[in-house]
Amino acid sequence: MQKPFLETWLERGLFASRWLMAPFYVGLVVALAALIVVFFQELGHELPRLPEMKPEDAILLALSLIDLSLAANLLVIVILSGYENFVSKIDTASHEDRPEWMGTVDFSGLKMKLIASIVAISAIALLKSFLKLTEPEAPLDQPRLMWLVIVHLSFVVSGVLLALMDYINGRVAKH
Repeated sequence: MQKPFLETWLERGLFASRWLMAPFYVGLVVALAALIVVFFQELGHELPRLPEMKPEDAILLALSLIDLSLAANLLVIVILSGYENFVSKIDTASHEDRPEWMGTVDFSGLKMKLIASIVAISAIALLKSFLKLTEPEAPLDQPRLMWLVIVHLSFVVSGVLLALMDYINGRVAKH
């Protein structure tokens, strides 16, 4: 039995509407470029101070650069897996540099990678705040530290709950 013309046309239009997501991924590529600029600005700002840098300052610099790197990694994962999950497959199967995870990260995996990256970024921000406490001239900002810990713990708890929900969902019989 053939579907009515209107139903076929509507379904094709709905399916084609996935391409409306493509500009979002292009915008994320622009955000990735912005992170590169900020990364090199941070590096360029700190390099002249390298000879007189204390170990704590070097650790803070490394943490800042790691933080930016994690955010960039997260953007790449969201761009590639989001595009592949929601818009269209990316034809790079024959390319030797194709990441192994490409094409295998589903929405659930993307969600877990996202929360794991957010937790890591939050942990780095918290660690940077604690390292700044070692500076003698740094005032102790207890409310700020308390809120950083609370926000970090809320991300951790959210991640654990999301993982638990995915685990439970995976054990439930599919419809």
